[in-house]
Amino acid sequence: MPLRAAASVERGFPAHHAACQGHQVQKGEVTAGEKFLASTDVHGQFAGIPIVVQVVNAVNQTKPARAVMENLLGVDRQAWLPALATRKFRTAAPKSKEYPVRDGAKTPGKVAIYATCFVNYNEPGIGHDLLKVLDHNEVPYVLVRKEKCCGMPKLELGDLASVDASKNANIPVLVNYAKDGYAILSAVPSCTLMFKQELPLMYPDDADVQRVKDAMWDPFEYLMARKRDGLLKIDFSRPLGQVSYHIPCHGRVQNIGKKTEEMLKMIPQTTVNTVERCSGHAGTFGVKRPTTSRP
Repeated sequence: MPLRAAASVERGFPAHHAACQGHQVQKGEVTAGEKFLASTDVHGQFAGIPIVVQVVNAVNQTKPARAVMENLLGVDRQAWLPALATRKFRTAAPKSKEYPVRDGAKTPGKVAIYATCFVNYNEPGIGHDLLKVLDHNEVPYVLVRKEKCCGMPKLELGDLASVDASKNANIPVLVNYAKDGYAILSAVPSCTLMFKQELPLMYPDDADVQRVKDAMWDPFEYLMARKRDGLLKIDFSRPLGQVSYHIPCHGRVQNIGKKTEEMLKMIPQTTVNTVERCSGHAGTFGVKRPTTSRP
């Protein structure tokens, strides 16, 4: 596979980390528990199943179950875990109204939604809110025909073979939307970053990967570009008061600027307090016992 795992000056510390983790995977030093935690499509499959999802969520909050998870998976028994959604976003998402496509100088006038594992399995409300914003602005949208985890959890684990498998599942689907003139939106910064930066650096000679990169947008990056095109409704009427906004690290490294902050500051009688420091969670790393335990 034409994958560049070695670190480069452009990639810096993340590349060195992935390379070191990759050596651990090859030597069999990564545990089954760590691999399971990074397999979001596996444990996410329980989301949306009646009764099962309620049972799983309830069991995950009991002390005996958390003790077992700590012993088998290394998940600290006191760490916060997201609940599974009672209904998956991709199942519940309404179809778009048939608005005319209005391309701007900077933005395509139609959107394809890459749902992401977190939105689809854990927080579908984020996806529904995004669809409401697009509907309010009369932007027609579709959900991508099918999707797999972007591969970021596997990349952070150093499991490059699984990253390659995710890329081979997603890129052939997403590139068709790119070719058809869609803006592809991903509401989770880590997933957006994976397609905009990590995969293009790992597969620099793959034309389809590069084409998906050019079509991938952070939602607020897209919305603020629509504003510059004169195609965003900004008649905000409800003040929000004091708002604290935390810029995710994987949003900052996309080098798109503070687009969410820009949007919030357009709302009247709203004061935005922006936090530009890492939350310290770092994906699955933040729930593992060596990370969360205190002496």
